Amino acid sequence: MRKIVSFCFSILFVLLVWSCDNQKDFRNRANAETRIFQQEDGSFYLKLEKATCYNDKVNPSSNTAEWSVVVTKSGRYNVWLSSATKDTTDLSYSNSVRISLLENRIERDPEIDKIVRNSVEVSYPYFRADSYMGSFFIPEPGEYTIQVISEKIISKESHLEKTTFTDNTEMMSLILIPLTR
Repeated sequence: MRKIVSFCFSILFVLLVWSCDNQKDFRNRANAETRIFQQEDGSFYLKLEKATCYNDKVNPSSNTAEWSVVVTKSGRYNVWLSSATKDTTDLSYSNSVRISLLENRIERDPEIDKIVRNSVEVSYPYFRADSYMGSFFIPEPGEYTIQVISEKIISKESHLEKTTFTDNTEMMSLILIPLTR
């Protein structure tokens, strides 16, 4: 009888350890799905749809998007903000856009620095407009959080509620491009 009880406890212990390991693997896989990895050329393309978004319906100027990025190459990165717009002369951002990485912050009113014609990310009557925002220095490889605050950030859920753009401009992505020597 003791052998049977001991055997049952051993089986329960093995099952408990196995289920805990599976939970850890599940959490690691879920975390890996939300992280953005550096592309072959060293750049990051941070789509708003891949971000964790926080929307404030009372004060949209505090809408926030966050990405977790895995940096493999340290160095200085130019930061570009990509928007979908109908008006190729004015993006109509009401407030400055704030971008944070580590203890560094860029705060700037986006201006149209280049129009990307025939972009697959937008369809007529919208155009993709890219705005140079500044640069960040990333001192060493690792995992970092990049945060953007702007009234033009619209969460996936809010986007699904509306069938079309109601505004002339909407933020689409953040692009980090490494500077090369």
